[in-house]
Amino acid sequence: MIFFRATKYLKYILLSRHRKGHGIHSPFVFDLVSRIFRNKIDPDIVCCIENIRKKNISDQRKIVVKDLGSGSEKMESGLRKVSDIAKYSPVPRKYGVLLSNMAAEFGSPLIVELGTSLGISTMYMAKSGTAAIVNTIEGSKAISEIAVENFKEAGLDNIRIFTGSFDEIMPEIISGNNKPGLVFIDGNHRKEPLIRYFKQIEATAGSKTVVIIDDIYYSGEMLDAWNEIKNSSKASVTIDIFRMGIVFFRQGITRNNYIIRY
Repeated sequence: MIFFRATKYLKYILLSRHRKGHGIHSPFVFDLVSRIFRNKIDPDIVCCIENIRKKNISDQRKIVVKDLGSGSEKMESGLRKVSDIAKYSPVPRKYGVLLSNMAAEFGSPLIVELGTSLGISTMYMAKSGTAAIVNTIEGSKAISEIAVENFKEAGLDNIRIFTGSFDEIMPEIISGNNKPGLVFIDGNHRKEPLIRYFKQIEATAGSKTVVIIDDIYYSGEMLDAWNEIKNSSKASVTIDIFRMGIVFFRQGITRNNYIIRY
């Protein structure tokens, strides 16, 4: 698995371009990279969330985790320390900032997250996407309870957390009359479930909906899923930033797949 990611990362470094947007012919993508990807974030947002992350990393409580997805490479299912979950599961600060900027730009009126974990990514989106309600789903009750503690500490009241399987809960929060602005998929790192989730989202997505998929190079089957998603007839622009894949359904822009250095 490590060798697979290392070789794919080397290929990404060789193929990725346009770190600051220069040379991109699509006005939409140029604006996205030069303005939103590089946008500065309120340092108070980062300070608040990263302090909560540090607190979780120091948390030695052991909880029983019911993992409904593919599990973790670095942690055994069952009894886990909160500190270990905090070290390995949440998105790094760099990508939290990106999610925050994307939420501010595209999130309204609804942000949907599949895979809350301890709520680090949720808080980044909720802090900047203040015009949106964030609906986030976590499979493990023990983890979701800690996420709720974190949301309260951050003073956030625009988050609704659901505990259970994505397949059961997602239809409740995504419907034809309830189109999300931003969807972040960060759970169940297997091809078949990911494709299934994406198709459900795609069926109800509006032209302004943006889908971000985490860990697209997690494994060969995740990469296969990403390649299939890129070829979706409804997708207009996809962007590969290695850790994440981003899908737009916008009409009136030239269809293309970009590999962009982030």
